[in-house]
Amino acid sequence: MAARKSASKRTTNSNPKKIQPKYNRIVLKLSGESLQGPQGFGIHGETVRAIAQELKEVHGLGVQIAVMVGGGNIFRGGRQKGFEIERATGDYMGMLATMINALALQDALEKEGVHTRVQSAIEMHQVAEPFIRRRAFRHLEKGRVVIFGAGTGNPYFSTDTAAALRAMEIKADVILKATRVDGIYDADPEHVTNAKFFAQISYRDVLHQNLKVMDATAISLCMDNGMPIVVFNMNQHGNIKRVVLGERVGSTVSPA
Repeated sequence: MAARKSASKRTTNSNPKKIQPKYNRIVLKLSGESLQGPQGFGIHGETVRAIAQELKEVHGLGVQIAVMVGGGNIFRGGRQKGFEIERATGDYMGMLATMINALALQDALEKEGVHTRVQSAIEMHQVAEPFIRRRAFRHLEKGRVVIFGAGTGNPYFSTDTAAALRAMEIKADVILKATRVDGIYDADPEHVTNAKFFAQISYRDVLHQNLKVMDATAISLCMDNGMPIVVFNMNQHGNIKRVVLGERVGSTVSPA
């Protein structure tokens, strides 16, 4: 009888511990281009569905997720090539493009069984809530994914800056910047074969070297508030989860 009790005790103690994520609340900066998939424009259904499935896995770890979406797959605001348009007007058009992407991602997430709320910096009550900081907090605490659309609601500010701003407002632990490459390089690795990779770099070095991580306003805002940024390859499935669990993925921007 004593032997059986001892064996039972050993079996109980051998149960693996639940994996604890490194970050409990994240802001994922998702460019519009991330949603266009192989077609090179617009919204690619399979790509959006794959992103939603990956976010569901991360959500299942108990991580609170907020997403800031861009709109470059539809319209790039004042930077639209071959289309002469006043900058502020173009930026507002870009904000509306981000709302289209936000609704597409919301639909994909809810089809995966993940409760989602879209909050817009521009009021459009028929399709989204207005951004209210305390309401965003409440949604996250209730286990809902919050998708931020329309950037900051102001022209001349990028969705990178909007992601940094929202991350401060909701007291996120980190900003995850999704890209098409493995992290931060001193040149575009898609065109320069010997581009230098930075596993870790300071905010000041990003600014001084003019590295195309996020725009200078976003980097400065993160530097002033000590908000870490992890830049990683979105095209490799599972990378969001790996970053959240603390694995060494991509590049980290942090204080010196």
